[in-house]
Amino acid sequence: KQWYQRRVAITAGDDLCTTLVLHGEDHTMGNVVRHMLIKNPAVEFAGYSVPHPSENKINLRIQTYNTPCLSALYTALDDITDVCDHVLETIDKAEEKFQG
Repeated sequence: KQWYQRRVAITAGDDLCTTLVLHGEDHTMGNVVRHMLIKNPAVEFAGYSVPHPSENKINLRIQTYNTPCLSALYTALDDITDVCDHVLETIDKAEEKFQG
């Protein structure tokens, strides 16, 4: 299995309403993914929970109007990557300006 297949499991649902378990993640990733999901107009509901503080996993629930949940998740993850890239570029430019 690929690394992502060991870290993500679909536990319930169908194309428009899915619950996933993200192993090895906590509130940091859960809140970021939830935030990006709810910014998508195709997403009706997005939420996450940590089942127990000693468990290093989150349950992520996605419900969409007419888009497959996994498609909405992939879009959210792409958006997170874009934001992180922008932040890194901004920091690099500020560092160059400061150094130069």
